[in-house]
Amino acid sequence: MDGLTLFGLVAVSLMLLFYALEDKSPWFVLGFAGSCVLGSAYGFMQGAWPFGLVEGVWSLVAANRWRRQRLGK
Repeated sequence: MDGLTLFGLVAVSLMLLFYALEDKSPWFVLGFAGSCVLGSAYGFMQGAWPFGLVEGVWSLVAANRWRRQRLGK
């Protein structure tokens, strides 16, 4: 397994972990947003720009959910 594949595996595994824990704390929502950024970077680095683009948008959606939860809205 090369370094890029390992990076992608870690990014997607973190996404799954944080997604599963989102109901426990807003900080897991922020962790999910951050891991989506890593997934986006992986997509662009490996040449799958549609995946990178979608993950980037998904990270913005998750960050907005975290912000709304922190503000109590």
